[in-house]
Amino acid sequence: MAQSTVADLVERHRPTLEAAVAAAAQRGYWSAYPESPSPKVYGETAAAEGLEAYQAYLGKPFPIDQPSTDGWVGSERSPFGPKLGVTYPHPEVDALLAAMKAALPAWRDAGPETRAAVCIEIVDRLNKRSFELANAIMHTSGQAFVMSFQAGGTHAQDRALEAIAYGYAEMTRHAGSAYWEKPQGKRDPLKMTKTFHPVPRGIALVIGCNTFPTWNSYPGLFASLVTGNPVVVKPHPRAVLPLAITVAVGREVLAESGFDPNLMCLAAEADGEGLATVLATHHDVKIVDFTGSSQYGNWLEQHARQAQVYTEKAGVNTVVVDSTDDWRGMLGNIAFSLVLYSGQMCTTPQNFLVPRDGIQTDDGHKSFDEVAAGISVAVDNLTGDEARAVELLGAIVNQGVLDRLAHAEGLGSVVRPSATLTHPSFPDAVVRTPLLVALDAKDEEVYAGEHFGPISFVIATDSTEQSLEIFRRTVGTHGALTASVYSTREPVLEAAEDAAIDVGVALSCNLNGGVFVNQSAAFSDFHGTGANPACNAALTDGAFVAGRFRIVQSRRHV
Repeated sequence: MAQSTVADLVERHRPTLEAAVAAAAQRGYWSAYPESPSPKVYGETAAAEGLEAYQAYLGKPFPIDQPSTDGWVGSERSPFGPKLGVTYPHPEVDALLAAMKAALPAWRDAGPETRAAVCIEIVDRLNKRSFELANAIMHTSGQAFVMSFQAGGTHAQDRALEAIAYGYAEMTRHAGSAYWEKPQGKRDPLKMTKTFHPVPRGIALVIGCNTFPTWNSYPGLFASLVTGNPVVVKPHPRAVLPLAITVAVGREVLAESGFDPNLMCLAAEADGEGLATVLATHHDVKIVDFTGSSQYGNWLEQHARQAQVYTEKAGVNTVVVDSTDDWRGMLGNIAFSLVLYSGQMCTTPQNFLVPRDGIQTDDGHKSFDEVAAGISVAVDNLTGDEARAVELLGAIVNQGVLDRLAHAEGLGSVVRPSATLTHPSFPDAVVRTPLLVALDAKDEEVYAGEHFGPISFVIATDSTEQSLEIFRRTVGTHGALTASVYSTREPVLEAAEDAAIDVGVALSCNLNGGVFVNQSAAFSDFHGTGANPACNAALTDGAFVAGRFRIVQSRRHV
């Protein structure tokens, strides 16, 4: 792409960039990429072409040309049944990172506006391939198709654009240069010109996860890229394809824009190889983004000392149930949040704290058992029709989730057992409905740890006051990404908000409609706070991007 064309790219994407920067500051609703997979939005042939593009990858080496390949790896199997059979280049680490370091200076010197425009062009092209990505995400994560299209496609693209906007805003909120004149009384004033250069930290590593390969990776990927850092993407070995497509698109745009495509590289690994550890502790890697287990996230924070490390880990997402003036709406909202993607979201509620004496509702007083049974029935209503249910539940992503599910059945009194459903289109898919287990407040050794998957606990407490104490203690100690409260009493809502602020977790109050606690909106909701053990940085705010570059000044006398 000629220099004039790069300038055209800057002009073409300037309105989007300005709108995204404004939206991130104002925090209202805004989206650049329509979430509906309707042919009226993306074209009559888009769905068929996306499926065809996905199927063209199967059983073949992935078409990507990058340096320092020492072999090919691939072990993906769709949670819906078939093996993908795609293989990917395995890197020789030192040589790959050396090529990426060589690409950095020209990208750094291009400046924030050019980098932002190139990054937006990458995201725009990914958006045009949303159906292709949706199929790849569905068959690596187990998300149902519509969720794959929305969460893994358009919502992830909005999160990418949000990161680009934050990066651009942070790099340009100071003057790029200044004239400095200091009076010296009777003597001539001191005069200097000063130039301020945003300088990237170095190579950034993105460690992808199995469940949300794009949604959880795009913020860090594009925050690093827009601030001038080359990015090496190390996908989860069972969810490589969506990120391989992403890297391939990025390399294509970078090359067309006149930049070295090695600013974005793929680092695929064999299952169990441990390539993330090798990369994360390499002296050339200066930024690490990770989503996954607390154990490995903590290890990275302690051992990747040469890098700025951003982690999103496990937590005990909690709901305090005190009272409600919309019994049916509350139950329906809770049930949907549990059924969506079989609870395989880092934001799905796990612990429901309910007074053992019950709660007041618009449908009369409900005992603890009636609250637990009400949630169970609401889940039944969503999962009773198998053909409809599988489009919400998706498939179980891996054996670890099934093992935890089997173990959880013996942890308390089962209110609602997890049922096996048959997928009408994919008979080999492993589909399970949520498990609901009743516990007592004294069973803290059970509910204080994360049980990732379709596993939730209804916990009997002595009072709402005790519920809030447990909420404060467990989240403060073990972390959480979401919290929720249901109450008709303003003092309870205020106390819950005070507790949420103290322990650093996002709080939702009295959700009973189309907004769910485990979903967050780009440009408005802050995903994660960095203020509790579940994550060490909010994934979408200025601080998330500001640590990826430094300002280096030069000055000289006039």
